Amino acid sequence: MQTKIYEDRYTLETYVNLMKRDWLLEDYMLTDDQLGREVLHLTFDSQDVKPGTLFVVKGAHFKAQYLKDAIERGAFCYISERAYTEEEIGPAINNCGVILVHDIRRAMASLGNLFYEEPWRELNLIGFTGTKGKSTTTYFLRQILDLWMEKQGGVPTAVVSGIEVYDGVELFESKLTTPEAIPLLRHFRNAVDSGIDYLTMEVSSQALKYHRVDGITFDYGVFLNIGEDHISDNEHRDFDDYFESKLQLFSQTRTAVVNLQSDHIEEIACCAECCKRVLTFGTTPQAVIWADHIRRQDGLTRFQVHTPLWDQEMALTIPGRFNVDNALAAITVAADLGVDPETIAEALLDAKVSGRMEVYENAERDVTVLVDYAHNRLSFEQLYTSTMVEYSGKKIVGIFGCPGGKALARRQELPEVAGKYAAKIYVTEEDYGEEDLDVINAEIAANVKAQGCAVEIISDREECIKTAIETAEPGTVILLTGKGRETRQKRGTRYEQVLSDVDLVKKYL
Repeated sequence: MQTKIYEDRYTLETYVNLMKRDWLLEDYMLTDDQLGREVLHLTFDSQDVKPGTLFVVKGAHFKAQYLKDAIERGAFCYISERAYTEEEIGPAINNCGVILVHDIRRAMASLGNLFYEEPWRELNLIGFTGTKGKSTTTYFLRQILDLWMEKQGGVPTAVVSGIEVYDGVELFESKLTTPEAIPLLRHFRNAVDSGIDYLTMEVSSQALKYHRVDGITFDYGVFLNIGEDHISDNEHRDFDDYFESKLQLFSQTRTAVVNLQSDHIEEIACCAECCKRVLTFGTTPQAVIWADHIRRQDGLTRFQVHTPLWDQEMALTIPGRFNVDNALAAITVAADLGVDPETIAEALLDAKVSGRMEVYENAERDVTVLVDYAHNRLSFEQLYTSTMVEYSGKKIVGIFGCPGGKALARRQELPEVAGKYAAKIYVTEEDYGEEDLDVINAEIAANVKAQGCAVEIISDREECIKTAIETAEPGTVILLTGKGRETRQKRGTRYEQVLSDVDLVKKYL
């Protein structure tokens, strides 16, 4: 562990000096007493404030009431891109210090690294990015490392993903693929304090673009693949912006791990050269770690893995040819860490990923439902084409929606893909947020019809799943995508509790 940059890291003056050092400080209005006071807590959640808190003002939906609540709960200073007035907050604002910065997102990463003492330095940190497969690959590696740790008498690994967060202290269902910088660093600190050695995590393009992982160095940065997604006014202006954001991972990675068969491999490989080491994987002998003899046999996806030190046959219970690529990414990191092939094979055979390629059948075994998180063109292409092969001769029915306010191209792309392979598509809600659900669904349905595919809109997701299952003919495979085991729907600005797709399938199938 390296020597800390700051000796007097707890006083507010230290945080002011940090903002100066990082060229973020615009101004500050603080008394000498406030400057000398220790910062005991750091948060942007007004419900999480306690005495001694430095409160961070951020977000497009921030309301002055949140700052008022924070001060009432004990915040003695706030950091913001603008100052608030007595007219907005009330007289209490006059006793609260303020630090003004020109970029609050960059500031949060610096503040969090200081407050939590750069905990990533004390972890083996593995980050996964890509358009598809981040969650699955993160969990494949997590399960390999957990088994490896168990055999050595160690503790289970930590995970930060779009499915859940576990850091040795906290365990909860995720809202974001990659948390904001301050909670992310808190999870790292919890993991270190819990004696955890390894943390696997998803690193989204949004996290890289909006500075959630600034100041962090990954021991391994894994680039799975790239396809168009998350293009909108609220995310990435175009594919180049999306791709460039993903590639930023290499600028803060020691060992790059790259899928040699990804689209745009030339650009990816060029950017990976900035890392100290580069490892490659794929289904070609040109990769450092590669697989062949891939087949579906006895209900398993079997494949032969070749590394510079060993060869081993491995198998997955999870269907989908594309999951071999995800497994190879996890195998590459695990093998480089020194995990033996027997442990890797044992862990992958037992691997289950919540909400990913979960297979359910009715009592007669003539209707199958695949629950998956697929939600963009690349994942749809892989899911639907794989289903055509693995369930040859069966009728495919799709159920999906599109989110509000982001990734607007999905409303054209997903119908184009699904409409080519499915006999019928049901369109339903999927985190429509502040957009008009009827408008979203009508746009999707029109694009399905343009493919010559039958389509039905049932906006209530539970009713939609119930109808699709109860009207399914024998020999049908239903592809239920987008939500997996998530138990929330974003309706308006609120996340409302609902039954997960898995729960609904079990209820009606």
